[in-house]
Amino acid sequence: MMAFGMWTRGIPGKKCGTIIFTAEELSNCRDIVTMQLCANKLDKKDFFGKSDPFLVFYRSNEDGTFTICHKTEVVKNTLNPVWQPFTIPVRALCNGDYDRTVKVDVYDWDRDGSHDFIGEFTTSYREFSKGQSQFNVYEVLNPKKKGKKKKYVNSGTVTLLSFKVESEFTFVDFIRGGMQLNFTVAIDFTASNGNPSQPTSLHYMSPYQMNAYAMALKAVGEIIQDYDSDKLFPAYGFGAKLPPDGKISHAFPLNFNSENPNCVGIEGVLEAYFQSLRTVQLYGPTNFAPVINQVARCAEEVTDGSQYFVLLMITDGVISDMVQTKEAVVNAAALPMSIIIVGVGPAEFDAMEELDGDVVRVSSKGRIAERDIVQFVPFRDYIDRQGNQVLSMARLAKDVLAEIPDQLLGYMKTRGITPQPAQPTACSTSPATTASLGLKNLHI
Repeated sequence: MMAFGMWTRGIPGKKCGTIIFTAEELSNCRDIVTMQLCANKLDKKDFFGKSDPFLVFYRSNEDGTFTICHKTEVVKNTLNPVWQPFTIPVRALCNGDYDRTVKVDVYDWDRDGSHDFIGEFTTSYREFSKGQSQFNVYEVLNPKKKGKKKKYVNSGTVTLLSFKVESEFTFVDFIRGGMQLNFTVAIDFTASNGNPSQPTSLHYMSPYQMNAYAMALKAVGEIIQDYDSDKLFPAYGFGAKLPPDGKISHAFPLNFNSENPNCVGIEGVLEAYFQSLRTVQLYGPTNFAPVINQVARCAEEVTDGSQYFVLLMITDGVISDMVQTKEAVVNAAALPMSIIIVGVGPAEFDAMEELDGDVVRVSSKGRIAERDIVQFVPFRDYIDRQGNQVLSMARLAKDVLAEIPDQLLGYMKTRGITPQPAQPTACSTSPATTASLGLKNLHI
């Protein structure tokens, strides 16, 4: 356990207190625990009712202090609550030390936040692991009551109803087992981007620096390509008129090969993108659904956990087919697939937040998306003020890729898919070893 502090200052020259930081090295334990508890005959704390009990779990630290690691929900107006099952990593509960003390406080919830203390008990992971038995019925004790009342017995009991341990697999476990990320790119070729031959265009090909589309593509693609062994990436454009007849397309291959839309490496995608700018006529509208459905059809064919599909869409404006896009996202949420949307240019992207289901899950025709698979970011938030493109790209890549590991693990877990045994690697630059360059650092 390491600790250090720093002074805080509100008024210049005046110390307003100390903030103390403590740190402890995490164990390698990957187990997660799902448990459920109930209580019996807790003390009545509410004048007009019974009690509104909840539990607070504390992990003991190496220096003897305690840190909150979990709070249950509040069960209203009862002295015999049954709390919902909850899941917690073993690292959070005891940092892999099965005999380390776990302290549990029982409180009566109050609206104003001045929750009444009912009592406490201590246990350990090892005790919990014995499951439902006489060992896991705990007396809830209130030290103040015990000191004042000679006949005091307890303030109720808490009983462990169930305890289940599972291994928590990581993104890297799946990569080591041979799972492939299939990376697809879709680029907005609508007229609102401006004439590519003019410097004001978002598609302008300057001889001195990359445009926002190229930067976003390169930033995300160069990390994801480490997880795709064949380095072949399907790349599409949408919202353009195509030669020779001027037909509008919302999912045309950037290499104009409908039989094989793959480009070799990110450099191949960039080359096809620049060539398309010289060939097609920017038009509209901004339809997302065709490309999403195109990738979803591919993902639908491989649902055994051997492949996961990531679609990067780069756009400058408001989606024209929002109803169809929401339906496409809801359908895709049931597939091994994630969608990254990068907004470029000065437009308002408020509608895009509706697709990014961090707060409210996307729904369509009464169906709610099974999981959140969309991550939206506006590129302008990542532009370095000093004009450092490398730094801008690094910031962008970090944020847009941050949710991919959890989205992938969420899909695998709901389908009961576990990683294959780690495959032997031919060299030290395999995806599993290069993970530290990108996704490994992004909340795996």
